[in-house]
Amino acid sequence: MSTITSIAPATATRDRHTSVRRTPRRRRLLGGLFVAPALAYMGLFFGYPLVHNIVMSFQHYTPKTYFTGEAPFNGLDNWRAVFSNELFRDALWHTVVFTVGSLLGQFTIGLALAVFFSRRFRLSGLVRAVLLLPWLVPMVVSAVVWRRILDQEHGMLNTALHAVGLVPADGVPWLNSPGVALLSAIMVNIWIGIPFNMVILYGGLQEIPRDVYEAAALDGSGAWRTFRSITLPMLRPVITVVLVLGFMSTVKILDLILALTSGGPADSTQTLGTVTYQLSFLQLDFGQGAVVGNVLILISAAFALLYLRANRAEFSKGK
Repeated sequence: MSTITSIAPATATRDRHTSVRRTPRRRRLLGGLFVAPALAYMGLFFGYPLVHNIVMSFQHYTPKTYFTGEAPFNGLDNWRAVFSNELFRDALWHTVVFTVGSLLGQFTIGLALAVFFSRRFRLSGLVRAVLLLPWLVPMVVSAVVWRRILDQEHGMLNTALHAVGLVPADGVPWLNSPGVALLSAIMVNIWIGIPFNMVILYGGLQEIPRDVYEAAALDGSGAWRTFRSITLPMLRPVITVVLVLGFMSTVKILDLILALTSGGPADSTQTLGTVTYQLSFLQLDFGQGAVVGNVLILISAAFALLYLRANRAEFSKGK
C-alpha cells in the first residue's frame, strides 16, 4: 500500500514536468497556425509576383508567351536595353525630382497646418474635415479636375491670374510646356498629399505633453526655439513614418501622371511608373517593363532598409 502511495506522487510530478515541457511546443504550434494564413497570403500575393517579375526581366516575354507558354531566356539583354535607353534615365531623374518636391511640399504645409490646428479655435474641426476632401477623393478624379483647372485657354487658374494681371491673356501652359508640366504635376500631388501629412502629424502633436510646453514658457523659450527644441525632436518618430509612407506612395505614382499629362509633353513628365506602364502595356515588351519595375522595387527596398536602420538606432538610443 505504501509502495503504491509513493509511486503516485512521482507519477504526478513526472506528468506535470512533461506537461510543462509540452506547453512551449504547443504555443509555438498555435503561433505557427495563426501566422500561417498571413504567410500564405504574403507568399501568394507578394512573394510569387515578385519572383515572377524578377524571372521575367531575364526573359524575352511577349504576348505570344501567354499562348505558347514559352519565354526564352535572354540574360541581361533587357537590362542593357533599359539602362541604355535615354527615356529611362530621364524618367529616373523626373522620379527623383517629383518625389523630393512632393514630399517637401506635402510635409512642410502639412506640418504647418497641424501646428495651426493644434491651437484649438471655433470651427477648427469643421475646417479640418473640409481639408480632408482632397485625400478622400480618388486620385484620378482629382487629376481630371486639376487638368481642367490648369487648362491653358479655359482653365480657372489662368482666368483668375489674368484677372489680377499676373499672367498674359494667353495664359501659362501649365500642362503643355516641357518646362512647366512636371512642376504642375508636383503641385497637384502636393495638394493631394497635404491632408494625409496634416492628420498624422496632428495626431503626433496631440501626444506631446502640455507640461513640456509650459515648462519651456516659464524658462522664457520663444515660439521658434520651442518648436525646434521640443516639438520637432518629440515628433521625430511620427515624422519618420509620414516620410516613409509618403515616399512609398509617391515614388511609384502612375494614375496621377497618366490623367494629367500621359507622360508628356515631350516625355517631360515621364516617371519610372509611367515608363513601366508604357513598356509593358503599350509596347508589350513585358521583359523590359519588368526591369523598370524591379528598379522601383530596389529603390523602395533601399529606402525601407534605411528606415529600419534609423528606427533601430533610435530604439537603441532610447534604451
